[in-house]
Amino acid sequence: MPEPHGGKLINRVVGQGKDKAEEAKRLPQIVLSKELVKEVQNITYGVFSPLEGFLTREDYISVLDKGRLATGVPWTIPIVLDVPENSGVKEGYDAALVDEEMPIATIHVEDIYPYDREELAQKVFGTTDSGHPGVTKVYSMKEFLLGGKIDLIDDPRIPFAEYYLNPQATRRLFEEKGWRTVVAFQTRNIPHVGHEYLQKTALTFTDGLFINPVIGKKKSGDFKDELILKTYHALIDNYYPKDRVIMSILPMEMRYAGPREAIFHAIIRKNFGCTHFIVGRDHAGVGNYYPPYAAQDIFKEFPDLGITPMFFRSFYYCQRCLSVVNEKTCPHRNQEHIDFSGTKIREMLLRGERPPEEVMRREVAEVIMRWEDPFVG
Repeated sequence: MPEPHGGKLINRVVGQGKDKAEEAKRLPQIVLSKELVKEVQNITYGVFSPLEGFLTREDYISVLDKGRLATGVPWTIPIVLDVPENSGVKEGYDAALVDEEMPIATIHVEDIYPYDREELAQKVFGTTDSGHPGVTKVYSMKEFLLGGKIDLIDDPRIPFAEYYLNPQATRRLFEEKGWRTVVAFQTRNIPHVGHEYLQKTALTFTDGLFINPVIGKKKSGDFKDELILKTYHALIDNYYPKDRVIMSILPMEMRYAGPREAIFHAIIRKNFGCTHFIVGRDHAGVGNYYPPYAAQDIFKEFPDLGITPMFFRSFYYCQRCLSVVNEKTCPHRNQEHIDFSGTKIREMLLRGERPPEEVMRREVAEVIMRWEDPFVG
């Protein structure tokens, strides 16, 4: 099992104490969005190890310019807390981080600093086009960033918490199962046969498979979180060996940052205890902003990542081979191929048509067909 990123699994959970909660209520208050609540959870439970809080100015600049923290440890996505100019907090003092009306954490404010939204967008997403959902979010952020270590004093209220395992729990579970090698699969989608083939191919070379769907804010047209979980249940229950697969959610929003997000996703799964990470075509991409295999090429820049990427090209079903194939294994013409196109699958479902079994397992399709409104609006 790999050591956590940066060498130590961070734990900033100080526990639910009446005194701490009362003390937090007397501090300046910063009300968090639902997505920032998830960031707090991921920092304090060690999902974002080695981060102990939101990025200070030095780390922020280093992440943008080098894809690394100031210490040199690989880190590609800035984890930041944006606040308005008149936030009422001061450097060197504590503030309370509030979920709705209840403080869930405190932050020791080390830095309050301005930033350039266009620079942030360009360096993280490779574009300043507001048509990119990540860029749109950056442009809506408040004027300043606030950096400093945080302590969790109350568990955040997150949806589907019954599906959640933190890194301490997954590492313990992998050890109990005797898994020395574990491959992680990142997803924001319902599973089709191509996903299944990819996962099982990777599992052939490892002891266990860790399916870790992102549960959080997604772009319009993506599948809803509850449906993703139910379809994966249908797939696992019917087609996977129970002693070789674990599914746990990752409460986090998608950034759609392509290559940089692929590295970020790999780091997170390393913290969960995984030794390998699946990287497919257009990982974490959106639209036509990134070349199809840019998310694989970027791994050459991070030989010290500490988790082994498993690269996969495009898969499709060949009607001559009668199996899932790729360009290296199938000699037949494109006319013989059925693509695992997410767009085509969505179009079929919108028309009320069930995808063919060469594309999607019947049990998975039936779950979706029963769903009145499967897509994020």
